[in-house]
Amino acid sequence: MRGFRISVASACATSAALVCLAGALVALPSRVDADDAAEPWSEAVIREHVDITKYEHDLNADELGKLVEAGRLLFTDRFTSADGMGRPLATQAIIPTKRKQPVDALFRRTAGMDANSCESCHNSPIVGAAATFTGNAFVSEGFESADFETLDGQFSNERGSVHLFGNGLLQMLAREMTAELQGERDKGIAEARKSGQPVTIQLASKGVEFGSIVAQPDGLVDFAGLDGIDQDLILRPFSQKGVFGSTRQFVVNAMNVHVGLEATERFGARWTGTHDFDGDGHPDEFTPGDVSATVAFIGTLPAPNRMVPDDQRWVAAAKRGEQVFADLGCTACHKPFLPLNSLKFSDPGPDDTAGTLRVGEVPQPITYDYGLLPWTKKLQRNDQGQILVPLFGDLKRHKIADDSINRLGNELLAQRFVERDVFMTAELWGVGSTAPYGHRNDITTLDEVIRAHGGEGTTARNAFIAATDADRSALIAFLKTLVIPQ
Repeated sequence: MRGFRISVASACATSAALVCLAGALVALPSRVDADDAAEPWSEAVIREHVDITKYEHDLNADELGKLVEAGRLLFTDRFTSADGMGRPLATQAIIPTKRKQPVDALFRRTAGMDANSCESCHNSPIVGAAATFTGNAFVSEGFESADFETLDGQFSNERGSVHLFGNGLLQMLAREMTAELQGERDKGIAEARKSGQPVTIQLASKGVEFGSIVAQPDGLVDFAGLDGIDQDLILRPFSQKGVFGSTRQFVVNAMNVHVGLEATERFGARWTGTHDFDGDGHPDEFTPGDVSATVAFIGTLPAPNRMVPDDQRWVAAAKRGEQVFADLGCTACHKPFLPLNSLKFSDPGPDDTAGTLRVGEVPQPITYDYGLLPWTKKLQRNDQGQILVPLFGDLKRHKIADDSINRLGNELLAQRFVERDVFMTAELWGVGSTAPYGHRNDITTLDEVIRAHGGEGTTARNAFIAATDADRSALIAFLKTLVIPQ
């Protein structure tokens, strides 16, 4: 599974989106161009960049299959220095920032790089999933420590990787919720201007409450009552702190931080004045088409599902455990379903910002319908026809640690203005496949990680501790049925 290429059979297991869109895997045109044809042993694995102009329209099933397969190769390829892997003069900072001094090694466990493949950190139990403690990364957004040389927690946060299955559904949920919240804000501002009086706006979308804001008659907005979201009201569902608003932003950042391939849309001449920002002699290393293909692969990984155990005792315990999960208050944050109106996806999206390709910078975004994918047809719908996304989350940030229970808030650094004891609700779909747990992948059991909840999770945590042994066991039995498809 972790070889240079995964087989067609393995690709099918990894994502039904990659196969059988029209009955079989769509063959990707050769990535070896005419100049390289005589040297198939070349140590560069990117022989031909993805041409984004071929996909800037509504894709049919065959076209989507080709784009996804191109993304699979980019996700699983083990890049080399011949591809431009490495960033000798660039740091991991979000905004392109030069190193204070040249790096003295290609791979580092401090400021990186720390991988030469996306699969390196997303591989267990299958490509696109998470990693164990050995796959942890060290990240810092402070420009004063962007090229830190120590693992000291004063300079970096140690993080475990998370699985990427169901990523596309999370992205579409976040877009719909963002549009709804911003619409309520704009409506309140208009009402305040018309009435000449302050207007309090209760913000909620898809059953998730985000506090309130107060619109003033002069158009100013008081955000003091806002909860779990940034003031621009954009949901950022990716990363453990919720700081990436789109898969595209996530890919652009991760390729630089972990692999040392700089995307031209952030590190190219338009923003930095040079085609080789990291100074390794390889210009324009990761093109907009490469990013779009990687986005398509990640976004079409199927949603985690529920395993039906062979052991009838487990079946009965899991049924009881699902009720216990609700009774203890876990569903206040880990909501079993959020409703999604549409499976239509576009890339770049409406909330992509500077440093990431934006809608106004392309003739037309790449658009495709997740309804083309076999696994989406298995998702439940409500009586309104909405797709019920079984994420067991709420796409919201919560304070998850306090002075007495701080195991899940043991970082010393804030990230992108998100306080150190505040994290995104972890979606529990797939949790049965992704041990160990916690932000550092350093908690080995589900029982332990539940007991580690502080802050807003304290009430549910205390209820779990006070429950009977049988109820606690049943809850674990239920969580262990939430698995990544293989």
